[in-house]
Amino acid sequence: MRATQSRTSQVLILFGLGLFALYSVAPVWWLVVSATKSQTDMLYGNGLWFADFNLGRNLEQVFTYGDGIFLRWVLNSFLYAGVGAAVCTLISLAAGYSLSRFSFRGRGAGLALVIGSFLIPGAMLTMPLYLLFAKLGLVDTVWAVLLPAFISPFSVYLSKVYVDGAVPPELLEAARVDGAGELRIFFQIVTRLMTTGAATVFLLAFVSNWNGFYLPLTMLRGEDKWTLSLGLYAWNLQRTEAETDLTALVLTGSLLAIVPLAVFMIAMRRYWQSGVTLGSLK
Repeated sequence: MRATQSRTSQVLILFGLGLFALYSVAPVWWLVVSATKSQTDMLYGNGLWFADFNLGRNLEQVFTYGDGIFLRWVLNSFLYAGVGAAVCTLISLAAGYSLSRFSFRGRGAGLALVIGSFLIPGAMLTMPLYLLFAKLGLVDTVWAVLLPAFISPFSVYLSKVYVDGAVPPELLEAARVDGAGELRIFFQIVTRLMTTGAATVFLLAFVSNWNGFYLPLTMLRGEDKWTLSLGLYAWNLQRTEAETDLTALVLTGSLLAIVPLAVFMIAMRRYWQSGVTLGSLK
């Protein structure tokens, strides 16, 4: 009876995992299939299977439509996501390290403020940021998107948790006894021990900035500063009004937009694997 119950549980678990995998993969499969179709096949063909292969033509239209503005959006997205995530990671690691390993008045209140602030939806802060940046003359500039990307309370808390488990206080005290300064300790010891945490913070920040939509929509006016998400949204609004039907361009552009994220996650996988292996050895 126990063997039968165990087998039944395994079947139910596998069935649930299969449904979850289907739910996750089905939209991506539909996007891949749709990006290879012409407009006619997309409207009248089977939505989940291939027709005449038209991916090359769709890619050509994506990169040439609007004088190649799509490539500019790609570069803008890499700028906002890459620079924003890099600076955010450095600030978050430093703030998390200070909250974890330094004793100072107000540390508990500061940690409570950090935890409380990342519970506030980012959309609620967009309008106050817009009013502030309007007074500073930063609206419709890259800084209007980059500066908010530099600060992430959740990343600060995540870094603090990683430092608690990955950076032994005894090692820091030994470094101080040997005469190492605080900056040297942070950059040569803490950051090396925090490789897995830094990779996690960077990836979360990069994905968040890459997929950011509401903040660029509010802050940016000229299409030469738009992100991929904002540009594809504008194409989607114009797809029935433009001389060229932009449905295929929107879908092909959406497929191209997720390729860097997939490549990036695969490339960052080795940092997580090395961190898990290091933890098992400890």
